[in-house]
Amino acid sequence: MNDTLPSVCVIGLGLMGRPMARVLRDAGFTLSGWNRSPVSDDIREWLPVAAGLEAAAQADVALLMLADSDAVDAVLARLEPHLPRGRVVLDMGSSDPRRSRSHARRLAARGVGWVDAPVSGGPEGAESGTLAVMAGGREEDFRRVQPVLEALGANVTRVGGPGAGHTAKVINQLIVGLAIEAVAEAIALAEGCGLDPRLLQQALSGGFADSKVLQIHGRRMIDRDYRPGGKVNTQLKDLALARSLADECGLSLPHLDSTLARYQALVETGAGDLDHSALARLFQD
Repeated sequence: MNDTLPSVCVIGLGLMGRPMARVLRDAGFTLSGWNRSPVSDDIREWLPVAAGLEAAAQADVALLMLADSDAVDAVLARLEPHLPRGRVVLDMGSSDPRRSRSHARRLAARGVGWVDAPVSGGPEGAESGTLAVMAGGREEDFRRVQPVLEALGANVTRVGGPGAGHTAKVINQLIVGLAIEAVAEAIALAEGCGLDPRLLQQALSGGFADSKVLQIHGRRMIDRDYRPGGKVNTQLKDLALARSLADECGLSLPHLDSTLARYQALVETGAGDLDHSALARLFQD
């Protein structure tokens, strides 16, 4: 362990939290974890598990990787009373920017820092430590968690004050959602015209139409393999947040509205726990 690095407790050991904890362990951080549901023995073999949130709060950085704003609210309500002055809460999930600003104000009054630093890159990026990290928070709080963020991400950018990171992530998810729909429609058109979609991917590689969505999610669509990475339910939640932000700004975003409606329709078919590339099901036989 490196005594110059802040100690970290990863709170939320799910699809993203587990590989992120491994990366931090391998980078030399003094590390612990905590999860709302029981932690399996194979995780306990390499990660010390805090007995409760009171113990978790003693780490220099409480890293939250939770499903949504409601989960953050619930866990923070139990964690906050135990946080000593000088600690930092680092929320790396996707949440409502308005709630982030509220948490930051409340914690600052108690001498506790707040940084919202959601990520993009999925489980693959989490495992390799190559996530894109968009951070919001006071400059001094950001600097304190910067070693953690730089261990987890290849691209770490502070985009503004509290809530700015979560705003950037909502915008990221808007782009991802629209790109998934575009790729789903393109593959459906290719298949309908009798083109081999794998050859189409190859032909478009390196051109203006190429993207990670085309190559990674496109492959899932072609193979009809929708084992969850980023889930449909999560994508729908993020698009709903984008719609809310657009309303606040007085913006009409017609493609957001249509993609939001399609994800809602997909959830209504019972596909909410599938990978968000399963939007292609709406265009497939």
